[in-house]
Amino acid sequence: MLNKTLFQGLVILVLFFSMWFGLSKVNFLGLFEIEKNTTTAENKIGDLIWDQIQKTEDVIINDSIVKTLDKLIIPICKANNIERDSLKIHIINKDEINAFALPNKHLVVYTGLITDCKKQEALQGVLGHEIAHIENNHVMKKLSKEIGLSVLLAAATGGKGGEIVKEVFKTLSSTAYDRTLEKEADMKSVEYLLKSNINPEPMADFMFELAQKEDMPDSFAWISTHPESEERAKYILEYLRGKNNKKTQTLTQKEWEDYKVLIKKN
Repeated sequence: MLNKTLFQGLVILVLFFSMWFGLSKVNFLGLFEIEKNTTTAENKIGDLIWDQIQKTEDVIINDSIVKTLDKLIIPICKANNIERDSLKIHIINKDEINAFALPNKHLVVYTGLITDCKKQEALQGVLGHEIAHIENNHVMKKLSKEIGLSVLLAAATGGKGGEIVKEVFKTLSSTAYDRTLEKEADMKSVEYLLKSNINPEPMADFMFELAQKEDMPDSFAWISTHPESEERAKYILEYLRGKNNKKTQTLTQKEWEDYKVLIKKN
């Protein structure tokens, strides 16, 4: 019995020192440096892409249009402890139904998406979805998987930065996240809205409408990057079943309709 106890004690000691030795060989400073470099690359890549967009697209600076969109975003941020000032929201004057997140917390919204949403809650659901991609670090997960971390780091430090920036922009604006990340962003957006006392059902209705347009041309870019819209609408409604959804509107109905008219006139 004593020999067995001694043997067990020796095994524990051997395991302890083996683990200690293994951990001592891990270059934690190197790991931290990689994380630091990744963050720096993310920030620089995001800013480079946005600089490129500004040169080629019609960016809306109309104060009324920008501030009204902000009114729709602020309740979501306040209710979910998201720092509004950390998000860089941009509106592009383009008929395309699209919105997408960039590295460094840039969020690009096309006017075509705003005017296509019948209800303001639907637009808030889409915005929440893209904010969820940002907050959950989905943007860099997607880019690291599809383009490669080493390539992104190289783009941020020089080399063929211009070519890579174009590829990153194309990847984020016209290709889908995988289903797991899409569902995570969908459900996180629903949670955002519920905490904000905003009804998420119009978001699901918007998904059903998209499902009817999934064979439409490139102007419906948000559809091509978010496939299986009907399936997504169904799991959102299933999640909402039995829940007491408050129906507080951020804008009055007149303000919402006037906002869409203002955008069309811009």
